[in-house]
Amino acid sequence: MVKRLILPLVSVVWIGGCAPVPPDAGFNDVQNQVHTRIGHDVVWRRDGDTDARADQAVKELLVQPLTADAAVQVALLNNRRLQATYEDLGVAQAEVVQAGLLKNPVFDASAGFIVGGGSPELTFSVAQDFLEVFFIPLRRAVAEADFERAKLKLSAAVLDMDVDARAGYYRLVADQQMLEMHRQVVDATAASYEAKRKLHEAGNIRDLDLHNEKALYDQARLDLASAQAAVVDSRERLNRLMGLWGEQATQWTVPQRLPDVPDEAMDLSGLETKAVENSLDLAMARQEIVAFGQRLGLTKATALIPSLELGAEAKREDHDWDVGPSVSLPIPLFDQGQARVAAAQAELRRRQQAYIATAVELRSHVRSARQRLLTTRRTAEFYRAEILPQRDQIVRETLLQYNAMQVGVFQLLFAKQQQINAAQSYVESLHTYWMARSELDAMLQGRMVDSMRSGALPMTTMPGMAGTTDNTGGH
Repeated sequence: MVKRLILPLVSVVWIGGCAPVPPDAGFNDVQNQVHTRIGHDVVWRRDGDTDARADQAVKELLVQPLTADAAVQVALLNNRRLQATYEDLGVAQAEVVQAGLLKNPVFDASAGFIVGGGSPELTFSVAQDFLEVFFIPLRRAVAEADFERAKLKLSAAVLDMDVDARAGYYRLVADQQMLEMHRQVVDATAASYEAKRKLHEAGNIRDLDLHNEKALYDQARLDLASAQAAVVDSRERLNRLMGLWGEQATQWTVPQRLPDVPDEAMDLSGLETKAVENSLDLAMARQEIVAFGQRLGLTKATALIPSLELGAEAKREDHDWDVGPSVSLPIPLFDQGQARVAAAQAELRRRQQAYIATAVELRSHVRSARQRLLTTRRTAEFYRAEILPQRDQIVRETLLQYNAMQVGVFQLLFAKQQQINAAQSYVESLHTYWMARSELDAMLQGRMVDSMRSGALPMTTMPGMAGTTDNTGGH
């Protein structure tokens, strides 16, 4: 009789325990979703041919000066923190498999020895939670909902890396371009200081004028040092994002200037609808609602009787065996699961409200990003079309008057400094434009990102240039 009771239990456990853990853990779904949204490839490095192909692709991308897209692709292939997040998918897949398995049966044995002598009293029992058979579909549904959310979360992490790498790239190129501006400022203030020094030696200007000019020159040199440090910091930040070290971290290059605003404006029709339809944030929020709904169902099912153990027990007394079935279940006198059900219902309502809040915030972020893009585009275009040509014209006319001995060298240097100052502002406007565009692109691709999250940090200023107006007006 013991054999009849034990064998079915063992058979069920054996069948449930044969479920393997899939090796890819749904990563193909992530690859397809990422490629559809941002057009880049992602790989899961797990030692093998995939790693070798990824390494070769990184080497090929680093040979030429990096574009923003190339920097993103290197980061997606080579950033090891991103690779670490892929393992979350393996964990979630394993939990799906685990949810489909029965709990192991429990075997108990005891022996009682008679003090006066005689055969020991032996008791053996084996028990299996019977209700687990009915709860497995519910537990598996919860785990599968969590698994789907894990895939969405991983896709969101990849899109975040796209945003971060793109922001790091624009930050570096802008800092390099600003560094060149600072060098020009140093050259201009050095020339101005040298001219005033000679005039001072000839007794034609006061000590105060010379000291003011020296202060401007020294400040420009300090600003140049800060700009050089900013380039190093920006480069190392991009190195970290791209996962580069050793020779690879020092040999890659980027262009010396940011691209101009494209002539063709971005299509801004139906932005809110597109963002809502593609939103991974909303998809994850929906999946959370599904998962918590499944948990609520499981909680309700297990609230009153969470377990019911059936088994067999064999007991030997006086050389005879007594064999029979056994049953064990909790008596719901005090805890009838009402608290767990109420908590699960509250969590579900919380997720539902959070979903609505996310949708409202997403629409607001899209409208703000649209306005930032329009404003930064107009600003950059105004600098390129109006202010820069005007400053160039002023320098040319001042040079003509200088050659005709109608203005002095200080007026010419001041015109040149103002030209550099306008170029600096243009670089700032370009940087803010590309950051605004990257932010809006990210939201349309499915990730809600605000300006601080996307790395739109203030540009390095030029205090030395800002202070030249009052001191050079008398040149």
